[in-house]
Amino acid sequence: MDKELINAAIAYIQELFRDNAGGHDAEHTMRVYRNACEIADTEPECDRKIVALAALLHDADDHKLFQTENMANARRFLENSGVSDMEIEAVCCAIRSVSFSKNRGRKPDTIEGMIVQDADRLDAMGAVGIARTFAYGGEHGRPMEDSIGHFHEKLLLLRKLMNTEMGKEMAESRHRFLEEFLREYRSETEQ
Repeated sequence: MDKELINAAIAYIQELFRDNAGGHDAEHTMRVYRNACEIADTEPECDRKIVALAALLHDADDHKLFQTENMANARRFLENSGVSDMEIEAVCCAIRSVSFSKNRGRKPDTIEGMIVQDADRLDAMGAVGIARTFAYGGEHGRPMEDSIGHFHEKLLLLRKLMNTEMGKEMAESRHRFLEEFLREYRSETEQ
């Protein structure tokens, strides 16, 4: 894999998300990237370059953060970096399949999309997922009980929606942690 290209994508993301602290930030992107690389190691048929770029750029045009069309931020970076048109389309295809809200009930068409979707979903689970939920809720003025509602609307559903065997395996302990957190939260708030 092209280390220089990956390092450039990391630098681009760090700049793009410099002022974001609501859970969709450079640290989130890097966790998704590491998760995706770990899953890709178990999926020999995947294109690791596409996985890496899609993981790094998966939020570059997130509708909650940017008012771009046709993945303009991701495409601009890829074009300026000399990535081929075929690879750009493969990266964009994988990115399009990541969003939970936009892809309800749809499984990605490519193994690369499945990997990046699993990697992103893993970061919505476990301790990090809990922290991100409350960071996002606080940033948007959402009461704590509404954030707890998000667990039932999305986070607790993710374990059964994983695409890859490694994603399923990684999701298990994170799912149990979500359940334990909710039990403890209820015991502290329903006295």
